[in-house]
Amino acid sequence: MLDKRSTHHIEGPVGNLETVLNPPSGTVRGLALIAHPHPLYGGTLDNKVAQTLATTFAQLGHMAVRMNFRGVGASAGQFDEGRGETDDWLAVHAQMRQRYPQGPLFLAGFSFGAYVMSALAQRLQCQQLVLVGPAVRAFPMPTVAASTLIIHGELDTTIPLKDVLEWATPQDLSLVVVPGADHFFHRRLHHIKTWVSRVCHVPARS
Repeated sequence: MLDKRSTHHIEGPVGNLETVLNPPSGTVRGLALIAHPHPLYGGTLDNKVAQTLATTFAQLGHMAVRMNFRGVGASAGQFDEGRGETDDWLAVHAQMRQRYPQGPLFLAGFSFGAYVMSALAQRLQCQQLVLVGPAVRAFPMPTVAASTLIIHGELDTTIPLKDVLEWATPQDLSLVVVPGADHFFHRRLHHIKTWVSRVCHVPARS
């Protein structure tokens, strides 16, 4: 999978934040912020699910932005249970919106990153949210918009499907279950691309 990208450094609340931008091939139609999985368990912006989300959003015409969480790669600070990470994303969002003010905002996250982006969605009052393998058991996932795209693996043993259903059912949320997929969507990444492409497409402006 081609990962055309450029690396940038943004000043966050506790120091430098390493970010990577995947630009669209043509006009920027929107902005997509994408969060990687848990940094204490090897999560980085180069995670395959995060890469898949970024390249898919870029192909849809969005400027796709990934950030290494605190203490990962060249990002300053240390793990803060999602609180500081949300603050960091607010800083990235503010700068990216200045540079790319046009079009809708999409927030996407995988596992722990889904938790952070759910918190960010509340802060920004963003309705366009993509959660892949949301870490509902490990973190206090907030209520999300009914329009949220949730994608989960049938055979996920890290975040069991039943836990996600227990979280989603009281909110009357729809859920895309990928048959045979584990937590990291090995050999099933194309399903993420398919569903994001269906739901997050923005028509070109005339």
